[in-house]
Amino acid sequence: MRQWKVAGGLITNDDGLLLVANRRRDGRIDWSTPGGVVDEGETPLGALSREVEEETGLAVASWARLCWTTEVHFVDLEMHLEVEVHLAERFGGTLLIDDPDGIVVEATFLDAASIDTRLDTSPRWVAEPMRHWMAEPWPDCRHFEYRALGRSPAEMSAERVRP
Repeated sequence: MRQWKVAGGLITNDDGLLLVANRRRDGRIDWSTPGGVVDEGETPLGALSREVEEETGLAVASWARLCWTTEVHFVDLEMHLEVEVHLAERFGGTLLIDDPDGIVVEATFLDAASIDTRLDTSPRWVAEPMRHWMAEPWPDCRHFEYRALGRSPAEMSAERVRP
């Protein structure tokens, strides 16, 4: 079974929350927080800081806390995904899209209504926790768990198995 870990960052300013548009291999676009895969030998926060800077040009000086974790069991693909989403405390720099992986094609700070619309194209395991957090940010860490069925993004469906 293939297993991988991803870290995402909640970065906010007066304009809202930073989301990035990700162009997938099949050409579709989905939106998420900036972040990416935790490589061998990296800590989640080390990987997250690297990914945020690569994708957006922003440098996070400190992370405040872990806001939620997500697990996705891809049944038909025999894969398991773990996600950590952290809240940035301090950051600087100028927003610049120069993703070396060529996945991130746009980044912008958005208000809650705009975020809700953008998340319509995102997988349930990305959109649902973020929508909950945007509606009422919680002070502790929450855990979300999903079971995904299907062999391609076009046919993928997910159900939440743990609140």
